Formats: sequence, C-alpha cells, structure tokens
Amino acid sequence: MKDFKNRDILSGKDFERDEIDYILEIGKKMGNNEYPKILDGKILATLFFEPSTRTRLSFESAMLRLGGKVVGFQSRDVSSIKKGETIADTIRTVQNYSDIIVMRHSLEGVDRMAAKFSTVPVINAGSGPSEHPTQGLLDLLTIKEECGTIDGLNIGLCGDLKYGRTVHSLSYLLCNYEVNLYFISPDSLKMRARVVDWLRKKQLKFKETEKFRDILPLLDVLYMTRIQAERFVDKEEYEKVKGVYIFRKKDLTETRDNFRLMHPLPRIDEISTSVDDSKKAIYFKQAKYGMYLRMALLGLVLKGNDFMRNL
Repeated sequence: MKDFKNRDILSGKDFERDEIDYILEIGKKMGNNEYPKILDGKILATLFFEPSTRTRLSFESAMLRLGGKVVGFQSRDVSSIKKGETIADTIRTVQNYSDIIVMRHSLEGVDRMAAKFSTVPVINAGSGPSEHPTQGLLDLLTIKEECGTIDGLNIGLCGDLKYGRTVHSLSYLLCNYEVNLYFISPDSLKMRARVVDWLRKKQLKFKETEKFRDILPLLDVLYMTRIQAERFVDKEEYEKVKGVYIFRKKDLTETRDNFRLMHPLPRIDEISTSVDDSKKAIYFKQAKYGMYLRMALLGLVLKGNDFMRNL
C-alpha cells in the first residue's frame, strides 16, 4: 500500500483499486462516532471560489472532529483575487498558514496549477465542469455501505453528464470495479469523450441512452444530477434541457427491491420531494458519508498510513 502522506487528491484517475478500498475501509470506521483527535495542531485552508454547502462544510466538520482547525473563505469576492491577485500568489501565500489546502474553482486545471505551486498537499473540491474526486469517493462509500458491495451492480448516471464533474470522477473511480454503467442524458449533455475514452481503455462496460424510464427496472443504483444552468453559455440551450428528467414517487414502482436513488445535491427539480421518505432514497445519507470519507482523506494525507493505526 502506497503511503498517502502529503499526497495531492486531484483526479479519480489517480487511484487504484486497493487504494480506494483502503480509503473506504477507513471512511467506514469514521462512522462509529469515536473520532481520534489525531489532527490536533493541524490547520486546513478552504479556498472556495465557487459556492458550496456540503463539500465545504463537510471538510470543515471533518477537520474539526479530528481535532484540527480551519481557515479560509467561501467566495472569491472576499479574497484578494477580487483585487487582481493571481491564483499562484494566493496559493503561495496560504501555504504559509496551513498544513493542507482544499480548493474549488470554476476553471478546469486550476487544481493542478495550485498543486504545482503549493508546498502543502492540495485537495480538489471541484474544478469547473471537470472533476470532483472526493465526491466520487464518498459516492463509492455510500454505494458500498448501502448496497453491501460495488462489484456486480448496474449503475445509472442520469442528467447533465457533460458538465457534471461528480459523474466524471465517479466514472473514473468505477473503472476499478466490475460494474455495468448506463449513461442517461440528452444528446447535447452526453458524457464527455475523454471520459468515454478512459472507460474504453479500462474496458468498463457502459451504455449510452436518452431513455430514462426504460432503464429503471435494470438498475441497482440511479445517480441523478441537476442540469447546471451556470455552465451554459447559451441560456436558450439550457431551457431546452431543463427538467428533462424528473424522478417521481410513481417511478419507485418500476425499480428493484434493492434499488437505491442517489444525488450529489443540490437538487432543483430532478427528484420530487415526495420520494424523500422512501428507504430507496439515500441522498441525505450520502451527504453524511461525505463527512466520514473526508475525515479519512484528511487523516491519511496529513498523517499517512499511521492514521489507520490510531483508529
């Protein structure tokens, strides 16, 4: 097992099966509510140039529960970026105040640039429409804990597969497992070619379709996503696909007994609130698993494999 200490977490493509399973094992242990204060004296910097609720708060909560402290900002408007400072200069400054940086930005590739300039580890908390690796990892933890396994499942990813960074990272990570993937989207929001090319290279089975309800009876897991209005240059194009897929309570009758419905949140209208009380709807559990998974990552990156020995 490679040591995770001081490792940047930037892409779902960077992980092998044994590493993922190890992270998930520790994430599961974090759920026992007995949190070792192993990060006492460590400081996390959260640099969020885009809005966030779950990612930012779960990282901050994870750090605090492990005994560490948090500094940072939740908007570019309250940072010196608004005055014209470069990302590189921001990173070279913040690294002096922290032991690890968690960063979200609207542009692809900024995470790797930040890692290049930083002397402390950088975790990508969302890089434009490109990737969101810690979301993908927490999604795997959710699937494994709620379904009992990942291997052998039929998993559908539905909605905005072009701009949805969560489904990109999740797809990359799922290449390490024996699953069947179904990509459900309008033609204009199909999964990106570079993700599809990676899946083919890794020989992962997948099918692309625009038909939502035809696929439902086949699935063990359906991962819904919102259509991301903020990613569209042409707002008329957004209006054409807005609300194209909506999971309603009646759709539950078409699903398997062990079916599970997921969503990275925030939800707009793609899942009816009438579904929330179903045992098959696990998206709010998913958010809680996110804190456990991020506790595992912070511990591993800051303490290395010694973190596991302190659990």
